[in-house]
Amino acid sequence: MNPFFFMPILRLDTIHLNFEPIPVPKTDRDDLVVVFLHEALGSIPQWRNFPTTLCKSIGLNGIVYERQGHGESSPLSVIRDERYLHQYALSELPQFIEALLPPEKKIILVGHSDGGSIALLYANAFPKRIAGLITMAAHVINEPETIAGIGPAVSAYNEGKLYKLKNYHGEKTDYLFKAWSETWQSTAFRNWNISGDIQEILAPTLILQGQLDQYGTQRQLDIIQSSIKNSCTCEMIPGLGHHPHLEDLKGITEKIVRFINEQILLK
Repeated sequence: MNPFFFMPILRLDTIHLNFEPIPVPKTDRDDLVVVFLHEALGSIPQWRNFPTTLCKSIGLNGIVYERQGHGESSPLSVIRDERYLHQYALSELPQFIEALLPPEKKIILVGHSDGGSIALLYANAFPKRIAGLITMAAHVINEPETIAGIGPAVSAYNEGKLYKLKNYHGEKTDYLFKAWSETWQSTAFRNWNISGDIQEILAPTLILQGQLDQYGTQRQLDIIQSSIKNSCTCEMIPGLGHHPHLEDLKGITEKIVRFINEQILLK
């Protein structure tokens, strides 16, 4: 089954997942596919043109998809708990990948925020599937700064300042926003820590974070660096916040292209 030549809706059991293929005109590496994993309140259009720009720059096909509860995918059907990122990483994402991509194709995961955490967990559990791993603003612990950063977002949402989220998630918006904000602020999530769940990652890994990220500090990079035993490059980027790929499309794309060319395609 070739995901680049059929309607981008995938049905898994009782849910459907919306996705968008990113075919490049010519590729010398049809055995590699870039899979993009969006942020906590993300969707396909919220990536803007970053996925297409990156795929064209490296000459690799890509896929962007919306997790359950997001965008045009099915609404959330279970109450989230402290294991919700594990559920996405170890249940939904493997099913999505297995349904679309044959076993001989390897994946380069590019994850942002929640998507970065999911990418780390998946790469640890399914090392044979992964050719490379790139995260931006990934979380591995719930810091006080993370919780503090959510407060202003909740206030802005309650004041109607984040109304554009409805353009992406429609009637699911309120439930999705509360699922995100209330889960991260819950007592059960205070000690959330996945550092012990990412120690078997084998693929070359690039970890990026903006120095001005309101949801995480240098501790996130330090913990990831010490947890991953193999090749792992961590970089804190001055002047950028929680969305480095949107704030500096050219600079972030160049960093990732250089990493993929040197650490994955040339090996």
